[in-house]
Amino acid sequence: MHELGITRSIVEIAEENARRQGAQRVLSVTIEIGDLAGVIPDSVAFCYEVCCEGTLLAGSELLIRQVKGKGRCRDCGADIDLDTTTFNCSTCGSYALERLQGEELRVIEMEIE
Repeated sequence: MHELGITRSIVEIAEENARRQGAQRVLSVTIEIGDLAGVIPDSVAFCYEVCCEGTLLAGSELLIRQVKGKGRCRDCGADIDLDTTTFNCSTCGSYALERLQGEELRVIEMEIE
């Protein structure tokens, strides 16, 4: 499960930034996970509490925003929804797709005290 390593990295990034801000503790962390990122949000949430033990994030809340996959067809120009099972344009059937969003995996905000 690579989500454990990803969650550890999220905690490290958040703690490093919280320390730079002079925080005493972190109350919440908000992250974005794209549907095309290859990361299971429920697994990250499951690992979060354990990864936070002994850090400024202990007892904090993890808020996950899921980002839908979006793409553009290079052949017909249509903007379409993408998921992990759809790899062709729903308008013309082409496989020449450009990913526009959905691969995100980032910390976007923290609440600290």
